[in-house]
Amino acid sequence: MKLVVVSAGLSVPSSTRLLADRLAKATAARVPAEVAVVELRDLAVEIAHNFTNGFPGRALGAAIEAVTQADGLIVVTPVFSASYSGLFKSFFDVLEQGVLAGKPVLIAATGGSARHSLVLEHALRPLFAHLRAVVVPTGVYAASEDWGAEGLAERIERAAGELAGLMTGLAAAGPAREARPAREARPASAADGSAEVSADGSAVAPAEGPVRRPREAVAQSATAGRGARTDGFQVVPFEQQLAALRTR
Repeated sequence: MKLVVVSAGLSVPSSTRLLADRLAKATAARVPAEVAVVELRDLAVEIAHNFTNGFPGRALGAAIEAVTQADGLIVVTPVFSASYSGLFKSFFDVLEQGVLAGKPVLIAATGGSARHSLVLEHALRPLFAHLRAVVVPTGVYAASEDWGAEGLAERIERAAGELAGLMTGLAAAGPAREARPAREARPASAADGSAEVSADGSAVAPAEGPVRRPREAVAQSATAGRGARTDGFQVVPFEQQLAALRTR
């Protein structure tokens, strides 16, 4: 499996990259995965050129390919103006629509104050929900005072476990879905209540609930005369209704 880390940190060294590395290490300890890191700081010029000419450069193209082929993503951004950075958003703007659909994503952010911790919920989570990614329940925010303090390590471990679980579950479900034989069932008869039969000859239990009657039976009930009932409802033919209106 492939785990790709997208870091939008700008400085060197970067607390954003530090948080990304710790998340990647905790995830890789739970699931066998090849880890690749995409540093958006090195792609800023190519991202800008992609907006103007519509073509990614060589490095940006390789980063897009890595994200597209990833089995799981860790995305980390610094907080700028109470939201994700413009560089972070620009990278995901150049991705083709649907690239992240169904892909497990762990969201994280760094900032100078704990007051910006809600950026995970009001900015990052809606963004990746719009991109149709599967965002893990636990997001990780690290303020300046969180480094070395209690709580950050536990959040990292919990989020990494959730991402590893999603990656493992999707990898295991993929071959099972392909190997599962397609069922071509015939509908059960309303009279005999027989079970459906799949393509491999095995019986399939009929669905719960009332059995739908054929259209011919319903039509016969509707024309049987005034007072006929079908499925518990009174059925009055249209001709009789029209005749009753004319006699008023």
